[in-house]
Amino acid sequence: MPLTACNRRAFLGLASGTALAGIAILTSGRAEASFEVQHSEAVWRQKLGSARFQVLREAATERPFTSPLLKEKRKGVYACAGCDLPVFSSAAKYDSGTGWPSFTRTLAKAVAYKRDRTLGMDRTEEHCRRCGGHLGHVFDDGPPPTRKRHCINGLSLTFKPA
Repeated sequence: MPLTACNRRAFLGLASGTALAGIAILTSGRAEASFEVQHSEAVWRQKLGSARFQVLREAATERPFTSPLLKEKRKGVYACAGCDLPVFSSAAKYDSGTGWPSFTRTLAKAVAYKRDRTLGMDRTEEHCRRCGGHLGHVFDDGPPPTRKRHCINGLSLTFKPA
């Protein structure tokens, strides 16, 4: 039976509505989680500025080799730029050669993990357990003893010298 103009419009409307619903589900990200520190999008934007907002709240990735923290060598603590929770120690920092600050381990109870299947890859996202801010990803190709490479956006961190 041939499709009439009315049937075609109904079919196309249903198909596009289904596609939009699928996109909304895929991009909903952090909406399902509840964190100790929460702000409206407007407050986060004001607090973080544009670049940090994109990394911490929208899971963007900064360009490699652009973070001043990449060359930071002093002893101290790296904290979440969103809520100031200490997340990494300088003792765990190393030069991975990737262009992002890298660490072999996190501080206890500082981060949470989420499976990330964006960009056609299967990775483990690392985010601040207190505010949900996107920090970066963790990989299993780091140095001993942990064999972990916590590859972190410098914009997601602040450094506090010891």
